[in-house]
Amino acid sequence: MDDSEILTLFREGARERAFNELMRSYAERLYWHIRNLVQIHEDADDVLQNTWVKVWEALDTFRGDSQLYTWLYRIATNEAVSFLKKARLKAALSLTDYERALGNRLKADDYFSGDRLQLALQKAIATLPPKQKAVFTLRYFQELPYEEISEILETSVGSLKTSYHYAAEKVEAEIKKLLD
Repeated sequence: MDDSEILTLFREGARERAFNELMRSYAERLYWHIRNLVQIHEDADDVLQNTWVKVWEALDTFRGDSQLYTWLYRIATNEAVSFLKKARLKAALSLTDYERALGNRLKADDYFSGDRLQLALQKAIATLPPKQKAVFTLRYFQELPYEEISEILETSVGSLKTSYHYAAEKVEAEIKKLLD
């Protein structure tokens, strides 16, 4: 079922069926997008659940000004960024301590199966500010064009390119430091 059919179902009153189709179509992609941002499986599940709640509450207000998947990614990204900010505050740790704690949680995560380089990459990404992390993961992992990232994050293409460039430089430097 494509996006227009799902929206038609929803608007015609078959809300639960439409929502189930929407979840079936996008759950895995949104999970991996969120997982790339928050890095821990359990946290990604929590953020994804919050994302679906927000989507359910707002789907009837979707106007179609953007593609449905960019709207979903925007909600998921905002939820992940909010989660990361709250996690830093709740932990009441300095940025360095938070990153170290996140790296330790990642190593202990039963769902993380990466090698030493993958662990270094994830730790390096964890050092990025939340918005920069979102730009980096959407471009690097999702391989989305800047124009679509611009719709998702509601930011200009030029600033996204700059943000991605700085994020990539930071990640590269951090990986080198971690692997030395």
